[in-house]
Amino acid sequence: MILFEDDHLLVVNKPADLVCHPTKDGPLSSLIARVRTHLGNDEGRLVNRLDRETSGVVLIAKGAVVAAELGRVIAATALKRYWAIVEGHLRDAPLHITAALGKDESSPVAIKDCVREDGAAAETSVRLLHRFVRNGAPFSLAEVTPLTGRKHQIRIHLAHAGFPIVGDKLYGADEQRYLRLVERRLTDEDRQALRLNSHALHARRLSFEWRGQAWQFQAEPDEAFLGFMRGT
Repeated sequence: MILFEDDHLLVVNKPADLVCHPTKDGPLSSLIARVRTHLGNDEGRLVNRLDRETSGVVLIAKGAVVAAELGRVIAATALKRYWAIVEGHLRDAPLHITAALGKDESSPVAIKDCVREDGAAAETSVRLLHRFVRNGAPFSLAEVTPLTGRKHQIRIHLAHAGFPIVGDKLYGADEQRYLRLVERRLTDEDRQALRLNSHALHARRLSFEWRGQAWQFQAEPDEAFLGFMRGT
């Protein structure tokens, strides 16, 4: 879904379960492929990226010069706010997570990271928006602000704090679910335990200053995300 477009920028609400980077599965199999199809050229460049199952705001530059400018801005000063549905009831007081991240050498999943003392510094701020109960289990909707930009940072930090994101196959209760997903062996029991097809993390707002102007883009979560909160 296109949120904004002008001569320099294209901003979209990326759906869950869509990879950002090119694949070999056709012109609509990745976000960048869809962008280039829409633009009718190969000049589109992703300024920020989201994990496959993470939905929300993605900024695309229509050219190398704009991409370089915005890349520096987004890395240095942009404010990113996410919504996450997590297991458990968060407290009213904001939660500030400071925990270094690095490769999880004990995991069979090559891409998995973890909290480790010798890792790269990482900070995440979490604010409660809403507490609710579904089928007797406690959940919270949180606004999450990453203060650094490490791989899988929000997902790892929330799980480390005891509030894993609903539907997270890699950082939830059983990392084997991620392997079964990749190998297309996910069971009905797995799906029931995960509760959602894609993990409940949504990049809701992106704010920054560029070329003397304040920019802000916001996107709403999809119906699966909202429906889980409503119990529908």
